Amino acid sequence: MLADALNTMGTYLGEWRAVVSSALHVVLVLALAWAALRVSHNAIARLRAHLQRDLDDPERIKRLNTLEQVFRYTVGVTVTLVAAMLVLSEVGISIAPILAAAGVLGIAVGFGAQSLVKDYFTGLFLLLENQVRQGDVVEVAGKGGLVEEMTLRYIRLRDYEGSVHYIPNGHVDTVTNRSRGFAYAVINVGVAYREDIDEVYVLMRKVAAELRADPVLADKIVDDMEIAGVDQWAESSVVIVCRFKVMPLEQWGVRREFLYRLKKAFDAAGVEIPYPHLTVYAGQDKDGGAPPLRLLHERSAAGMPDEGLAEAAVIRRRAAS
Repeated sequence: MLADALNTMGTYLGEWRAVVSSALHVVLVLALAWAALRVSHNAIARLRAHLQRDLDDPERIKRLNTLEQVFRYTVGVTVTLVAAMLVLSEVGISIAPILAAAGVLGIAVGFGAQSLVKDYFTGLFLLLENQVRQGDVVEVAGKGGLVEEMTLRYIRLRDYEGSVHYIPNGHVDTVTNRSRGFAYAVINVGVAYREDIDEVYVLMRKVAAELRADPVLADKIVDDMEIAGVDQWAESSVVIVCRFKVMPLEQWGVRREFLYRLKKAFDAAGVEIPYPHLTVYAGQDKDGGAPPLRLLHERSAAGMPDEGLAEAAVIRRRAAS
């Protein structure tokens, strides 16, 4: 009896030792995984800081930031998977059948989730070819905005209204990047047909020179304004096209400031900014006769009563609308 009790107690103690040993091993694996994540993330951050130390190019700095984020994600997934397999092996679950099943399941998923595989492959090539980086302003898949996050799976954009768009990389077939090297602020200026185009050119160059002399805008404008010339004869205006070569992402601010100052210059010089014109046609009868069209002629203020002036103003507003 005593011998049986001792044997049973020894068996229980052996089982408890095995459980405690497995638990300790699991804790050790988790601790090592946590330490590996911390060390790898710190190493990646230090490597990025070291590479940025001698760089003055903001474009390369943005690329390093994007690659750092992708490497963090890749290392995190790898360490998590290895730690999970070691924990399963330690608790007595054989991982060989799991790996075999994962291989078969991977083939099935590969056929059924081709879009997911396409997302990862497209994201990989987007990073290798340096097409998109964190901090760029791009237009992809019909959406435009600032790239807040770039992974192998998706691109996260925030547009001007603050809306956030998540775009799978597999849906990206064309990338329009507005943040590389330089940009052009293209501006269409419309003036009335009666204006002297050469005088308008002089005013535009004067405003452009003042813009470049502004200390706030001087660093944003790379070169003098280029006037392409008269681009079209519109219905009520002559359209002149010009452009400024500016730093990336500064094209919208420079364009708005130039139009603001040009409006003031046009007002001071009496240059007419065109507005829609209206021609009234009274029509004809079948015999070629035109019906009478009542007109109110403007007279001088001294000879025309106030009611007539008010009525004429109303008629002009209606005709313009």
